[in-house]
Amino acid sequence: MQQKSPSPIDRHIGRRVRVRRTLLGMSQERLAEALGLTFQQIQKYEKGANRIGASRLLQIASILDVGVEFFFEDAPGFSGSGHAGASTMAEFLASPDSDRLVRGFLRLKDDEARKRVVDLVDWLASLR
Repeated sequence: MQQKSPSPIDRHIGRRVRVRRTLLGMSQERLAEALGLTFQQIQKYEKGANRIGASRLLQIASILDVGVEFFFEDAPGFSGSGHAGASTMAEFLASPDSDRLVRGFLRLKDDEARKRVVDLVDWLASLR
């Protein structure tokens, strides 16, 4: 029997779970504990490898303090009202080093240091 690959919607919803969880500074372990699951299950949800059922998605929305529609914003084939830049943010937060970058940035307490980091990233991005 051939294993089904995740659908674009399953991957999108998983990325949105990761975006919101990361923005809240919540670990996969903490979300898993709140849901009574293992962190490996959260990893599978976030990769879109496992589908999130409706009742589970409602639980996740409640824990992450968003409406269920948040997970569908900018979804392929979904014409709901999304926020500009949401898919760019989802793409960034899905990248492997985004967690380290966000956590490190949030640990910076000096506003000048934060500004210099942003300036550095802008400068590096301008190099081609």
